[in-house]
This record gives sequence, C-alpha cells and structure tokens, in this order.
Amino acid sequence: MNHLIIFAHPNAKGSFGRAIADRVAKTGQALGVLTQFRDLYAMNFNPIISFEELQAANKCIIPEEVKHEHNLILQADLISLVYPLWWMGFPAILKGYLDRVLSHGFAYKTENGESVGLLKGKQMQQFITIGSNVDKYKECGMDKSLDHCLVNGLFNYCGIDNVSYELFGDIHLIDDAARRAMLDLAEQKTREKLTILLQQNAQENA
Repeated sequence: MNHLIIFAHPNAKGSFGRAIADRVAKTGQALGVLTQFRDLYAMNFNPIISFEELQAANKCIIPEEVKHEHNLILQADLISLVYPLWWMGFPAILKGYLDRVLSHGFAYKTENGESVGLLKGKQMQQFITIGSNVDKYKECGMDKSLDHCLVNGLFNYCGIDNVSYELFGDIHLIDDAARRAMLDLAEQKTREKLTILLQQNAQENA
C-alpha cells in the first residue's frame, strides 16, 4: 500500500495547509501505509514546461525529475493533494507540476482520435484551503465549478474516477477549535479511504 501526498504552499512549515498535510501523512503511517511526501516548494520544483520538453514528451522522452514523479504516482494507491485555492485555481507551482508530470503517454493517450486516461485504479483526495466562506462558495456554485475543473474534471480525464475533496474555509478567521475540527476531518477522510484500500488489498492477496 502506497500513499502519495503532494503539498503546495510557500509557507512550507508554518501554514495550516502544512498542518493538514502532516496529519494526513501521520494517519497513513499509523496504519502501516508507505507514505511519500512531496513538498513542491521545499523541492524547488521547476513548474515551467518548455516547448522542447513538451515536444519531447510526445515522443516519450521525459526528464529524469519528471520520471521520478511518474514512478511515485504509478506506485500510489491513494494520492492526496493539499493546497490553497488562489484565484480559483492551483498555486502556480502545483499547476506547473501537473503540466509537466501529467504528460501524454503517461497520464493519457490518444486512441482512435480520442483521449484515454491511463491512471485507472487509483484514488485521490484533495484538501483545499480558502480564505472565503465555504457556504458562500456553495451558494454561488463555486464548489461545483471547482469540482468540474480542478477535481473530477481534470483527474477523471486522466483515468482517476474516485476523487473526493474538502474545502476548508475562513482560514484566517477561525479559532483553534475550528482548526482542530478540520484536522480531525482530514484524518477521518484519510483513514476511511486507506482502511478500505487495505481491506481490498488483503482480499486480493488472500
């Protein structure tokens, strides 16, 4: 069992997002799950895809640092993304990570004129922090737009059908009790997913 956590926040040590990512990691480790933690800012991951790299990817020529991320994704049963929502999208470093890593021939292929996702059989969860109020986001349909674009829209395209997400709002306004409740929810969601995967894995190996 493998759990891949991809974390994107410039305050790599002191942000609430880091607290979420750490709790998610500890939850898996407590269950005996092999956990890989990718802190994109700490890694100084280069988010810029050059034209040369883009062209080379179409010929399955992949830079070594991207190949490494490919291997981690291939090994992962559960992928957890933890990031703040900025201007209705991913932080630039995470967007660039996905631009480079979800390459043609790895995350999807073209078959009979149509795109086919290649990352089938994996599960994903996203924990997204926002400065605004979650209820207000839902009132105007922003949560559905995010789901259609950043959550299921993007990753279903790559073959990952089971994608869930949690929005944690009012991050700059809430008290410590509210933060603890959010951390507990992140732990609960992670434990539920990993427990089911562990049970499935045990049945397959029985």
